[in-house]
Amino acid sequence: MPAETLIIVPTYNERENLPRIVDRLLALPVAVDVLVVDDNSPDGTGVLADEIAARDSRVHVLHRPEKNGLGRAYIAGFEWALGRPYEFIFEMDADFSHNPADIPVFLEKARQDGCDLVLGSRYANGIRVINWPLSRLLLSLGAGMYVRAITGMPFTDPTGGFKCFRRRALESIDLPTVQSNGYSFQVELTHRIWRRGLKIGEVPIVFTDRFVGTSKMSKAIVREALWMVWKLWFQNGLRRSPRSV
Repeated sequence: MPAETLIIVPTYNERENLPRIVDRLLALPVAVDVLVVDDNSPDGTGVLADEIAARDSRVHVLHRPEKNGLGRAYIAGFEWALGRPYEFIFEMDADFSHNPADIPVFLEKARQDGCDLVLGSRYANGIRVINWPLSRLLLSLGAGMYVRAITGMPFTDPTGGFKCFRRRALESIDLPTVQSNGYSFQVELTHRIWRRGLKIGEVPIVFTDRFVGTSKMSKAIVREALWMVWKLWFQNGLRRSPRSV
């Protein structure tokens, strides 16, 4: 039977991490396919992804011509996924900051509680972050408070990037109209689903910052996030609750 779950892994210069993350994903006790979305990595990640895919039909590769932001990579991956019969579609980093072993927990939450979106939370019932400097942790915590205060979304970790979407949640979004591209992309997607009254749950995760490679965080990403939440609030008619409530 074809897998009903797809894990989208965006890559840019992740040659060292890619084989290990793919092996871990394919060894899970649940059946998954993997889609590598590579932004023409100069270190040869895309070529390596093709080699892995040639050996295993569960691995697929989507090549993009240039590095154009995390959001655009995920949009391309979502559109690819919706053209195929997947029911659950994950966002996941390639650098092991997200633990593949958590994927069955996401799926159980989605199925048992009927969630349209399951968020992996670094801050549910405590802080679960490893290898971050205090400044980065405070920035993340502050960002979450900022998002909750302006939008009204009640989630403990609205900026996190480890997520499981049910198919109908992504189909409810006009994907080409998603505007943000950095980490505010995560907030925008969640807000669009939440304000439609779809069901969102959270599961606690342990986030471990990368030990190999470099972070993609930048000042431009922070600036985009600062104004995007206000735009989302206006799009929701200055409401701090879903429209259906």
